[in-house]
Amino acid sequence: MSQSNVIRILLADDHPILGQALTMFLQCESDMTVIGHAGDGREALELFHQHQPDVALMDLRMPKMEGADAIAAICAKFKHARIVVLTTFDGDEDIYRGLRAGAKGYLLKGAEPNELLDAIRTVHKGQKYIPPTIAAKLAERMSSEELSDRELEVLRLIAKGKNNQQISNVLNIAESTVRFHTNNIFGKLNVSDRTQALVTALNRGIVRL
Repeated sequence: MSQSNVIRILLADDHPILGQALTMFLQCESDMTVIGHAGDGREALELFHQHQPDVALMDLRMPKMEGADAIAAICAKFKHARIVVLTTFDGDEDIYRGLRAGAKGYLLKGAEPNELLDAIRTVHKGQKYIPPTIAAKLAERMSSEELSDRELEVLRLIAKGKNNQQISNVLNIAESTVRFHTNNIFGKLNVSDRTQALVTALNRGIVRL
């Protein structure tokens, strides 16, 4: 196969062993070659600028710069960037964040090897690759009410174990306002208490501990 037909791939993942295993796997394909491996989001951005790969495989949670932020930064400069999210995280907020940033595909690390190859080839052709289970979660996310920035701030403080008084002090708002935002959070997440809110938010990828 001529060099011009080979898909040049950039990997971005902070697990070196996984990166090595992926590189070995992909290098076995006659139409693929791995041209770089970034260990964090910032390095992914630098290597993308340097090599301008045909396809990038990007984890969502990495040091220094989150995957979604790196994807958004890349897509802002390279309008035709072809990026596939390859991650262990399948919360609907994670999926929404990755695809909204500009990723053309979304795949879980537990996917079959052939599915990964299909995703790379599909995205390389300029098409999207979103498996049915991912598409269903994305549709669910699109139909749910979005938390406001202030509600997200309150939820993140709840995740840190702060009570209403402490949240009030941190955000410099009245305690009654904290209760108002907390009730809104419960309603939007369809839960009835802080514990349920936290579990739901963690499962969906809205907040992290």
